[in-house]
Amino acid sequence: MEQSLLLSLIAFAWITCVTPGPNNVMLTSSGARFGFWQSIQHIAGISGGLVCMLTLMALGVGAVFQQWPLLQWMLKIGGSGYLLYLAWQIAQAGMPKLDTAVKTQTIKPWRFHQAVLFQFMNPKAWLMSLSAIGSFTLLGEQYWSSVIWVLVVFCLICLKTSSMWTLFGVKVGQWLKTPRAWEYWNRIMGGLTALCVALIWFE
Repeated sequence: MEQSLLLSLIAFAWITCVTPGPNNVMLTSSGARFGFWQSIQHIAGISGGLVCMLTLMALGVGAVFQQWPLLQWMLKIGGSGYLLYLAWQIAQAGMPKLDTAVKTQTIKPWRFHQAVLFQFMNPKAWLMSLSAIGSFTLLGEQYWSSVIWVLVVFCLICLKTSSMWTLFGVKVGQWLKTPRAWEYWNRIMGGLTALCVALIWFE
């Protein structure tokens, strides 16, 4: 891959991964509630899920969405519904040390496979993957080598930006000392997660 194209790919990956979205909002919330190390599987799962989606797009799945626009609407509807459910769960969460047994069972750090599967319900991740494969892969014999470059760049940058958002959440969590402070924080995080739904529909 030529240097100019590689630099453009890095810039695109950084901008799309670091900007606020469902993944980054939930990582911030996870960092504040569970800490960095308890959120590692969540971080890795987002990157792993994105790599899976990029691979599917490289194999031609993107053409299916272009041929059947109804699938895009179904994805947006399903993803929006799930995001609203997550937003409600986050908004209703209490202070970690004061959670009841029931809440402890329902609000836990995400596992690797959960974060991977969530990417398939995240319309932003689909759009990122489709744009990346469509814009930064080369034709002919260089196609799969350029796909590998896209996978590597997105994987590394996604890990970096996800870690940054999680660490931001950790820092915020250090300032949340009272149940009332956690109540406000959880409602803000829930509201931002719900706001991501609006951003998805107005992209």
